[in-house]
Formats: sequence, C-alpha cells, structure tokens
Amino acid sequence: MSEPTTDGRRLKGERRKKELIDATVRVVARDGVAGVSHRVVARQAGQPATAAAYYFKNIDDLLTAALTDCMAQDAARMRALAAGTDGGPVGLRALAELMAAVVVHPDHLLAEFELYLLAARRPELREATDDWLAAIDEFGRRYTDDPVRLRILAGVMDGLLMQALLTDDPPSVDAFEDVLRQVLL
Repeated sequence: MSEPTTDGRRLKGERRKKELIDATVRVVARDGVAGVSHRVVARQAGQPATAAAYYFKNIDDLLTAALTDCMAQDAARMRALAAGTDGGPVGLRALAELMAAVVVHPDHLLAEFELYLLAARRPELREATDDWLAAIDEFGRRYTDDPVRLRILAGVMDGLLMQALLTDDPPSVDAFEDVLRQVLL
C-alpha cells in the first residue's frame, strides 16, 4: 500500500523547516541575531522569500527553533560521550577532541553563543540551554558527584569555547584535555 500524499508533503515541509533553521544558524553566525529576518533566512536557505514567514510566524519563533536545534545537537553529542565513557582518561580525551573540532570551524559555535545570550535575556528560551547544561552534568557525573566540580565543568567548557572564538590560535586537543583533567580528575 502506498503512503498518503500528505506524508510526502509533511516530510517535504519538515525538510524545508530544517533548511530554514540551519540557514538561521548561518545568518546568526555571520550577522548576529540582529541580522535575522524572514527574507534573509529564506534567501540563505535557497527558498522563496515567503517560506520562512510561512513556517515561522515571527522572528522569535525562528530564533527559538534555531536555539533549540543547536542546543539539542550539542546535548546529544555530550550524552553520547557520557554513554561511551566509564569516567577515565579516554572520555576526557574524546571531549577534548570534540571541543577542538568545534573551534576549528567556529560558525556553529559563534551562532550558539549569540543564541545562548538571547536565552539569557528571554527566560522562555532557557529550556534548550538547560538541556545543554544537563548533558554536561551527565558527562561530568561519570567522573564526580561533587556539585561544585560539576558547575565548574560547565563554566569551564563554556568559557574555553568562548575564549577560543576570540583567538586566531585556538587551543589544541592537549590544551583542552589538560584543563578537563584539572577539573575532573
């Protein structure tokens, strides 16, 4: 039996929505949150000028979707790392490698921090950032139950990644790993 045509349209709609969210992240990375408009995002996604307004009633909805998507991706990566470590040095190395990879191509990270700051101003957006922080906590709990060290881990990770955006010579895997060892071992 063939699938109803509505399923195909729904899938196409979801794909177009995802393309718009990804385009929003690219626009935020390039121009900041202030550079986001329905027209600019639609153009960046290669879609008709009205597409973004069709799927997202206002810019806040579009930014919320982009923030949620970014943080969900990062939280999923952190949870995968947590699941793959027993609290030993291999897990710290894997996290350091992930951090180093993120800063080499900083567009996504730059957009995330822009969106992160937006969540600081708009409490209704904090669910996504809370999920990211919970994922860091899950990783850290493989190493310690000390709530202070877990809070330090989250602050250190965000701080190191932010600082990496401010330099032409981002930290190496070894440099990230050295700091993570100090925090967790």
